[in-house]
Amino acid sequence: MQKYPGWARALPFATYMIFIAVQQGATSFFEIAPDSSLVALFYPLKIAVTTAVLLFFWSSYDELKNMAWPLKQVAAATVTGIIVLVIWVNLDLPFAKMDGGTSFNPLLLPGIYAELYIAVRLFGASLIVPVFEEIFWRSFLLRYIINPDFMKVKLGTFTWLSFILGSILFGLEHHLWLAGIIAGAIYALLLYRYNNLWAAIIAHGVTNLGLGIYVLYTGEWHFW
Repeated sequence: MQKYPGWARALPFATYMIFIAVQQGATSFFEIAPDSSLVALFYPLKIAVTTAVLLFFWSSYDELKNMAWPLKQVAAATVTGIIVLVIWVNLDLPFAKMDGGTSFNPLLLPGIYAELYIAVRLFGASLIVPVFEEIFWRSFLLRYIINPDFMKVKLGTFTWLSFILGSILFGLEHHLWLAGIIAGAIYALLLYRYNNLWAAIIAHGVTNLGLGIYVLYTGEWHFW
């Protein structure tokens, strides 16, 4: 798959986004309530298929072969992830989010299904999503903006255009667009600082795990 490095980095993300589009289209077309238990089926399927695509291309990700995680980088990434989490939950403001957000309370599922859904959701959000999103946004797109032949661009290369445009596009992927823009900028700055994609992945994972715990504690399901 080294012949198609762009596809390898874009397809896991595209797979995930296609599932989101299908879910939104199906719930709208068939008039399924956003909090229906049927919606719960989409997330495990979405994570399973996306993970399969990610693993299929895994050997192509040279940027992930550096498994040296100095304690200083892990600590910085962890603190960064917590900072992004605090920003995220405090930017849930009317002017800072798009219309059309959904809310699903997994505790409405019967018995053990609620626990299974929550476990899969935490697993997907904290371990799978950060990997394929950072591969797409911070490894692929930031470099592609600089040069479409992105493999010639060193990971962590900074330009104002790629930094600003990449952060904006990352934000527009999320319901909380302003929080998303700020998060994208912070994850990019972490990459620029250490030239290690794993630092951004760890920070992203900490944010998502923390958000999941926050949602379970507060019951503010709209964040999920």
